[in-house]
Amino acid sequence: MSVKIYDRPDVQAFLRELSGLNSDTGNDRMKQITHRLMSDLFRAIGDLDITPDEYWTGVAWLNDLGAAGQAGLISPGLGVDHFIDERLDAIDAAMGIENPTPRTIEGPLYVAGAPESTGFARLDDGTAEGQTLVMHGVVHDAQGRPLPGAKVEVWHCDTRGFYSHFDPTGQQAPFNMRRTIYADENGRYKFQSILPSGYGVPPGSPTEKLLSALGRHGQRPAHIHFFISADGHRKLTTQINIEGDPLIDDDFAYATREGLVPKINERTDDESINANGLNGPFAEIEFDIYLTALVDGVDNQINEQRRRAAA
Repeated sequence: MSVKIYDRPDVQAFLRELSGLNSDTGNDRMKQITHRLMSDLFRAIGDLDITPDEYWTGVAWLNDLGAAGQAGLISPGLGVDHFIDERLDAIDAAMGIENPTPRTIEGPLYVAGAPESTGFARLDDGTAEGQTLVMHGVVHDAQGRPLPGAKVEVWHCDTRGFYSHFDPTGQQAPFNMRRTIYADENGRYKFQSILPSGYGVPPGSPTEKLLSALGRHGQRPAHIHFFISADGHRKLTTQINIEGDPLIDDDFAYATREGLVPKINERTDDESINANGLNGPFAEIEFDIYLTALVDGVDNQINEQRRRAAA
């Protein structure tokens, strides 16, 4: 039997009280958001006839999610990160701003403080097997002019799907496959590493349990993350997918976007190998990046997400 009480005056008054709207102190924006979210939750409980057992199962799952530190994992998994990106795109379109390089989700595994270099960096420490990758390109402004000194932060996982600082095996050195590269005088960046693999959410984790209940998988295609910034320009958060990965169009995190799957060129000729100081064939990706100007001197899309800093 479904009984709905959401519209009762006492329930509406209760929502105002619990959201702090009757108080002269506190944060008005927090009150506004809390009131809306709690109102939607109360309405959903009535509309869907959510039982006490179902509700408290959800609370227990949230406790497990927090204990596992996976809020930043389920957020893209439920499409929230992608929706925010789509909304930012729509805001840009309404302002007449075109993003030549699409934004996409950050993910939860950035670590601040990676070693810095200018023009070139080697990301991997040489201990892991994998196909050698050389990736390079030019950082431009929206008009196509090079941006010398642009900051390119790049990170990716190894061939087992593990990121340094989060590797459960402890096999990776600090900042392995993480670097900050400042573009050279021509706006160029370049790095050597190994091609990463795709990976899945931790087995048995709260994230996997929810995805399984939804009839979904928790797998991601191989990808490489980037932050790119330059004076006078908005910071870009993006990532590329590795061409040919079977999950490119079935990413549980919904990060794949048109324009972010660059072509991989397999280089086997001696000239290319020698020019890059290598001793065998390698994969090459060329990927130019475009930044957009600040809006009235402000980065209107800046993401202040809490990020891990290496100890």
